[in-house]
Amino acid sequence: MTVPDIIIAVDGHSSTGKSTFAKLAAKEFNLLYLDSGAMYRGVTLYAMEQGLIAPDGTIDEEGLREALPGLDLKFVSTPEGSKTFIGDRCVEGEIRTLEVSNRVSPVSAVAFVRAWVDERLRAMSRGGRVIMDGRDIGTTVFPDAELKIFMTADARIRAQRRFDEMVARGETPVFEDVLKNIEERDYIDSHRETSPLRRAEDAYVMDNSDMTLHEETVWLRGLVQGKFGILE
Repeated sequence: MTVPDIIIAVDGHSSTGKSTFAKLAAKEFNLLYLDSGAMYRGVTLYAMEQGLIAPDGTIDEEGLREALPGLDLKFVSTPEGSKTFIGDRCVEGEIRTLEVSNRVSPVSAVAFVRAWVDERLRAMSRGGRVIMDGRDIGTTVFPDAELKIFMTADARIRAQRRFDEMVARGETPVFEDVLKNIEERDYIDSHRETSPLRRAEDAYVMDNSDMTLHEETVWLRGLVQGKFGILE
């Protein structure tokens, strides 16, 4: 199915499978996939490594503001798909750890961090034919996106998904810790002062609590066909 030069914005709660869904859609419709969450996780990892986040979670905002211009954070195409790099180092695995997950929401709530990330995402998206997922893509980064989707699911189901991912990577998480992280991130994301998580008025809602990836793809295909009048 041929899709016009559009931008698809995918927002929603953490661990709803936004990235997996967006990657499948990118492959299905030949779109460029950009993972905004990976950008914030990359900034968080960088801040941790620079000693800019204290053990109690306090962020050295002035230090981070000074350090950001030196952060070479980017996406690199590999045979396995797009990967997140800091300089020449692939950090795709490091940014998905629970340690980073526990720090990313406060970092992403910092206004100048969001501005820094948004600027780079917009630069990568010039010309359209992009699908991007995150927390405020349809409301802040691309408020004029041609198609907006808001994904949600039951918190315990999302925690189980994240738990399974971590076990598959060889980690030994505690389920209740993962659930607590999910619930805390929901609260922080929805209550932050800058670009809080909310559904855009023109976004289509997908509750994928009981959906398979195949069902999600079929849902999106029908949505795109209906919205843009594609008959094939």
